[in-house]
Amino acid sequence: MKQETPCIAVCFIDPKAKLCLGCGRTLPEIARWHAMDSAERLAVMTTLHQRMQDAGLPIRASRADRKTGS
Repeated sequence: MKQETPCIAVCFIDPKAKLCLGCGRTLPEIARWHAMDSAERLAVMTTLHQRMQDAGLPIRASRADRKTGS
């Protein structure tokens, strides 16, 4: 089974916001990702764009966006 992930292989935690600059997840979310069920992963993924925006961090294109050119 393929696990959906927001990871774009830009792994660096912003020290102030405590968010990954590549995907917007926190370290605890990244660590638990493999153990989360699909609903929990989706719930986290729906918050990523807004939390990056709220923290004033750059919002990067997801892997899907880069493949489709969106």
